[in-house]
Formats: sequence, structure tokens, C-alpha cells
Amino acid sequence: MSQVLLDVRDMAVSFGGVCAVDGLTFSVHEGEVLSVIGPNGAGKTSAFNCITGFYRPSAGSVTFDGTDITGKRPAVIAASGIARTFQNLRLFGELTVLDNVRAGMHVRIKQNCLDAMLHTPRYRRGEEAATDEAHKWLDFVGMAYDRTAQIRNLPYGEQRRVEIARALAREPRMLLLDEPAAGLNYGEKTQLLHLLRRIAGLGIAVVLIEHDMGLVMEVSERIVVLSHGKEIADGTPAVVRSTPAVIEAYLGAEDEEAHAEAERIAAEAGPGGTTEVAW
Repeated sequence: MSQVLLDVRDMAVSFGGVCAVDGLTFSVHEGEVLSVIGPNGAGKTSAFNCITGFYRPSAGSVTFDGTDITGKRPAVIAASGIARTFQNLRLFGELTVLDNVRAGMHVRIKQNCLDAMLHTPRYRRGEEAATDEAHKWLDFVGMAYDRTAQIRNLPYGEQRRVEIARALAREPRMLLLDEPAAGLNYGEKTQLLHLLRRIAGLGIAVVLIEHDMGLVMEVSERIVVLSHGKEIADGTPAVVRSTPAVIEAYLGAEDEEAHAEAERIAAEAGPGGTTEVAW
């Protein structure tokens, strides 16, 4: 087993008396592909926000690569090696494809305000390196459209590619993807599946929140299931799909009919398939 990269222990966060995350504990290993699934309102995005510093947990701890990052600012956490995407695209619509990706790597460019104001040789070298690297990551995600076009003029699926390219341009050790398949057609989801495998092949740990069970079952090495802010299962796809608590969370009942329905869903979400489950 590879080394633990992310370790979440007893994490909790509440909003106005509502406990969004309640004692969540799980870990992510180096190079692992892990999915976090569960019904709407289960606490998945809240957990992501706690890990990446957008929310401060009310209890528990988050450790990344042996360092406690609990409650640290998002910029500090990002600099430590964690990158993420969001449910809704967070791209700069007026900027070009290339500039959107370049914007993701300026945290790594060694220049200061004076360099930028005077366009010093160090500034020019940094900008040239950023441009070359942006092209590299756009090639990696398979983005074939005009890279000088404004990002808002691209199809939605291509904008998703650019968002992932921008996250990768930070050279993260772990990538968190919040519903990356949302709004994609079957062909685009198939391409996303292959892309996720290639990202993991770089040694980058991938953690995704996703509702497409076919994608989840096909790409995940391990799945963590949340319900009402609590973890109810953690295991391989084969184990999770047959866990009674998971079946109940999906279908709202734990009986023979529910089990039969869960088996049907699991069968349809087998290798190569994609099945949307309305949670």
C-alpha cells in the first residue's frame, strides 16, 4: 500500500445548528483514485471545502503529507500541493483559454511586482515558461480548440477540460474534482474516464465527488459514502455497491425490492457503462 497523503480525522462542520459534516474520517493514498458519493445534502462539498480551507471545521483535523492544514487559508493549502475544481465552472470568461490556464500557475512563478511592472528578463522568462506549460497541460487534457479564444465562447465540455488543465498546471500532488461529469454527454464522460486514469498515472491522487455511478464504479479504486454528514461505507466498488447501509441511503428502504433495484443499478453501472442515479 502506498503512503497516506491525506488524512481526515473526526471532521465536523455545522451551519446554523445543522451538522453538514459529522465526524468524518477517511484517508487518501498517493496516486489513488477515490470517489466520495452520497445523496444531495450528504456533506460531500462541505467536506471538500473544509479540506481546501474554504470552511473551517468545528472539530477534527485534516493532515496533508504529514502537515496539519486544518483551518489554514485556501492559498496556503493550494501551495502545499492540493488543487481542486468546483461544481460550477470558476473560469475567467473574458480571458482566453491560454490565460485561464496560465492564471493557475502564477503561484509557482518566481517574480515580483517590480518584475511585472518593468517587464524584466526574469518576468519574460517566467511568462514564456508559463505559456509553454499551459500548452503542455492543454495538450494533456485533449483540448483542441483555439487557445486564443475567450473561454466563454467554448462548448461546456471544453470549458471543463480547461478547468482541469488549470488545476493540473499547479503541479498538485492531489486533485479534488467536484462533479466533473456534470453536464457532459456520453462521449465526453468516456473521455473524462480516460483522462482521470491518465492523471492518476502521473502519480497524482484524485478525489472526486460524482453522481454518475458508471464513472464512479469504473474509475475508483475506493469509494467513501456519506449520508447526513456521516460516513456509512468505505471500500472497493464491489464492497460498497453491496453494503446494506449504502442501498438504504440510495433508495430510502432496506428490503428485498430495494436490494433488487440496487443490483439493477450496479449492473447497469458496470464496466464501460454510465448510469445517472437521482439522489
